[in-house]
Amino acid sequence: MHMSTLVTIGDFARMTYLSIKSLRYYHEVGLLAPASVDPDTGYRLYLPEQVPTAQVIRRLRDLDMPLGEVRAVLTAGDVAARNAIIANHLRRMERQLQQTQAAVSSLRVLLEGGQAPIQVEYRSTRPQLAIAVRAEVAANDFGDWWADAFDELRAALAGGDVRRAGPDGALYHSEFFTEEFGETVAFIPVTGPLPRAGRVRQLELPASELAVTLHEGRFGDLDKTYGALGTFVNERAIGVDGPIRENYLVTAADTEDESRHRTEVCWPVFHTTETKEK
Repeated sequence: MHMSTLVTIGDFARMTYLSIKSLRYYHEVGLLAPASVDPDTGYRLYLPEQVPTAQVIRRLRDLDMPLGEVRAVLTAGDVAARNAIIANHLRRMERQLQQTQAAVSSLRVLLEGGQAPIQVEYRSTRPQLAIAVRAEVAANDFGDWWADAFDELRAALAGGDVRRAGPDGALYHSEFFTEEFGETVAFIPVTGPLPRAGRVRQLELPASELAVTLHEGRFGDLDKTYGALGTFVNERAIGVDGPIRENYLVTAADTEDESRHRTEVCWPVFHTTETKEK
């Protein structure tokens, strides 16, 4: 076939395994423009030399790569830049695969009725000074926010003259669960005041009465522990309004083995007050 030969959109669809609908869409978004468009009929015509580009697009889209990243791959100035974009997407896919596998494993445990009885203790806490990052956070953005917040807190702690006075923790106000968007406070208890740094502020965690249980394993299964602890609290009619507290005893910062992660879930019972920002 001569290089100047133009092929119809139908033939190009057969040559690339891309539907006519997809080809039209990729033209509209500027991802794959036809070589020529008949001004009278609007028919799109393509060159055979465009087939490899179309096949690359199809494979990247089969991997759920966003259109913006596909465009970046096609317009990358060199091989290294192109490969970096693809490698980043593959790492994201691997994380999603791990999350899917973990969700499947968790679902099997639920279906098999494998939830062990929880042990609950009552705990009274005194007011505690802490450094904190607080924000209105959407549930879908929580993972990245959580990681960034604790990176900032640990950096501020490392650069100051105060010591840690307890494990990392967080407070989750009810709207975070009920509306999938609400106030969240990531904190580290400390022994004394620390100057502001970026988003890091000083808080006084209030005295509180809590029903506490230990969650062993990955964060993705925390809902089971929440369900069991919430049942415990509601059966005894001892729950009160206030943020739920999590204390992170063992996290990914300590071990990559998620089965060894340990998180205390603390449900307010009896009384609680709002945190006060200084």
